[in-house]
Amino acid sequence: MSWVGVASVLGTLSVIAGAFGAHGLRETVTPERLAAWQTGAHYALLHSVALLALGLHASATGRSVNLTGGLWSAGVVLFSGSIFGLVLFETRALGPLTPIGGLLLIAGWASLFWLFRGAGSNP
Repeated sequence: MSWVGVASVLGTLSVIAGAFGAHGLRETVTPERLAAWQTGAHYALLHSVALLALGLHASATGRSVNLTGGLWSAGVVLFSGSIFGLVLFETRALGPLTPIGGLLLIAGWASLFWLFRGAGSNP
C-alpha cells in the first residue's frame, strides 16, 4: 500500500474516532477521558494529513519517504491507539505505549527535517 493509501486509512479511522468520541462517548466517560480521546483523534488526523502530503510528494518525485512514513504510522497506532484503549477499557498496561508512540511521532518529524535538510528551494 502506498503512503497515500495509509494516510487514507488513518484519516478515515481518525474521523470515525473523533465522531465516536463526540457522539458515542460523551455520556459514558468522564470529561478527562473524553479530552484524552479527542487528543488521540486529533493527533491521528493531523499525522494522517501530514502523511498524505508526504505520500503525494513521494509519488511526484519518486523520493523515498519510508522512514518518515513508517515512524508516523507506527506513532499514530501506538500513541492514539493506546489512548483509545485506555479510555475504552481502562487497561493500564497500554499506558507505556503512549509515550513510545509520541517518541515515534517526534522521530518522524526529525526524520522529515533530515530528509529535506539542505534542499533549499528544490525539495
